[in-house]
Parts: sequence; C-alpha cells; structure tokens
Amino acid sequence: MLSIRALAKGYAGPATRTVLEGVDLELRGGEYVAIMGESGSGKSTLLNLVAGLDRPDAGSVSIGGADLAALDDDALTVLRRERMGFVFQAFHVLPYLTVAQNVALPLALVGVAERERAKRVPAMLDAVGLAARGASMPRELSGGELQRVAIARALVHAPMLVLADEPTGNLDPDSAATVLGLLRDQVKSRGAAGILVTHSLAAANTADRILVLARGGLHERR
Repeated sequence: MLSIRALAKGYAGPATRTVLEGVDLELRGGEYVAIMGESGSGKSTLLNLVAGLDRPDAGSVSIGGADLAALDDDALTVLRRERMGFVFQAFHVLPYLTVAQNVALPLALVGVAERERAKRVPAMLDAVGLAARGASMPRELSGGELQRVAIARALVHAPMLVLADEPTGNLDPDSAATVLGLLRDQVKSRGAAGILVTHSLAAANTADRILVLARGGLHERR
C-alpha cells in the first residue's frame, strides 16, 4: 500500500536545516502504525510528503505502486481523492452540509453515482455509530460525534491509505478513547494502511506498532 524509501527533506534559510533523512517505511493493507516525535521532528513534513503536498529532496514515496515523483499536480490531486483518506484534529466538517452530505462528499468527488452513494453513506454512518444522525447539522453534534463524521468521510470511498493527524487533540479523554478505537478498527477492517501521528503515548498504543521520528530518521519505539 505504502512504500517510503530513503526519504529526505530539508529547508533553506539562514542555515540549511535537514528535517528528514533516510526515512524508510513499508505498510501493507490492514497495518496501522503510530508516529510520534517532538515538536519540530518532522511529523508534519512527513505527512505532507506522503500526501504529495510537498516534494522530497531525495528518496521516494509510492502509494499502491504509484510513484508520487512521477505525477504532476493534477494527478496527485486525483490520487489523494481516490486512494487517500484524511482525519485531522480540527474535524474540517462543512457546517452548511448535513452529516450525510459531509460523508457523501468524497464519493461525489470521485464520481460515484447518487444511487450508490445512497447505499454507502448510511452503511458508513452505521459503522461509526451515527446511523440516526445523517440528517443532523454539524452544530448539533458533540466533538466526539464530529470526529466520527470525519472518520466516516475519510473511509467511505474505500481509500488504500488513511492519514490521521492528532485526531483526538480537541477531545476529552473518554471521547478520545472511543474515537481512537473506532478509527483503528475501521481502518483495519477495511484493509487500508493507516498512519496515526500523535504526541500522546496513550493514543499511539492503539496502533499495531509505534515509530518515532528523531534525528531526522524513523525508528521503532523500544
């Protein structure tokens, strides 16, 4: 699903700063890993490179056999829409759409017919425990419910790679635990590869394994 080889990235300034160097990672479908690291260690940079939002100085990122370096901006946009799902700390649920309309949006963007959307959206909402909330507006939901909407939206189009960036940073501990368990179970049951980026060891412990970004490289947590 995901192959990262010898990835490197630096930024020029008064002094050139290397953020990532020699990063390797292989993920198969159903694998769910957590990436931890201090602020400034390169977690956001790594996610941006994996998502094709930034270009590496060296090395490669391949998703489903597609080398991101060989794709232009339009092709990268299509790849993100079709093969990736994203869950963020800030939810990014559109306030003027119902819950069901928010979840249906990725399907519409990739051209799924309305009849098929009408089947897949309720099934996805049921999977995240929101079967009765499809007609609700986001303002009527709690933070934990909003994050479950975000998970449903990230998974409804059956992406091969799911990227979650501090998805419980705005939630209370009980809601966070519920969301983390749901995210893990849904990613794995759907055969996607998943990356959870977090500062929280409790959150990281929900993943199959924990990796740490330090000194520019990615290492197994011992």
